[in-house]
Amino acid sequence: MARLLGMKVVFTHHGPDYDRDKWGKAAKFMLKLGERMGTTFANEVIVISKVIDNILIQKYGRKDCHLIYNGVPEPEICDFSEYFEELGIEKGKYILGMCRFVPEKNLHHLVEAFSKIDTKGCKLVLAGDTDFEDDYSRQLKATAKEHGVILTGFIKGKKLHSLLTHTRCFVLPSSHEGLPIALLEAMSYKLPVIVSNIPANLEVGLNKDNYFPVGNIDALANKLQQNINLPYAHVNYDMSAYNWDHIAEQISQIYIHMKN
Repeated sequence: MARLLGMKVVFTHHGPDYDRDKWGKAAKFMLKLGERMGTTFANEVIVISKVIDNILIQKYGRKDCHLIYNGVPEPEICDFSEYFEELGIEKGKYILGMCRFVPEKNLHHLVEAFSKIDTKGCKLVLAGDTDFEDDYSRQLKATAKEHGVILTGFIKGKKLHSLLTHTRCFVLPSSHEGLPIALLEAMSYKLPVIVSNIPANLEVGLNKDNYFPVGNIDALANKLQQNINLPYAHVNYDMSAYNWDHIAEQISQIYIHMKN
């Protein structure tokens, strides 16, 4: 519609959301239609990962997309001892999963893998919840509680930052991601990470030891055990591609070019 009115359009594609399990047939159709219309008719297209760029090339032949990653803010290092006492955890003695409670995040795999290992006093903390309670989220919470997993619910601010500051490891076992923002946020806190080997996670370019085959619970359990057996430590990552000033400059150049 905007193009028909003579306006110039910039379309940003954040990922094939129609691949998520939560959408029905009608919603998937509309999401795919929006993708097709935006990719075909926009003057400029921004994608947030090479994975998405390849999708648009293969499906629509659009080869001039601009790859601009989402940014990650500077970490807010903090302590919140009262909150840790409330949760019953200690600094450096818990593993963190942080995402929405939906099937494609595979938190049920993380819970099962954690139940298989010698935790050596470490606990598993799941930060997040679901927007709408369903059978999956109810079963996940029930299973997690059976295994002594700590559920924080949706948290933000000092509570979230303190968990990120002091966890010994961040885990993302997803089967689907656009750009894994939670992973990038964990990396900004210099956390050891364990992630599934899906294309979006591979694009981040971690060491091969950080990855495990998606859906392989035994492999995930082995990675968790390896982390727990090692001393608590931080990792330095190159986060320059996710700097907001750099990203803002890239985007502004697109609009300047389109205006001329």
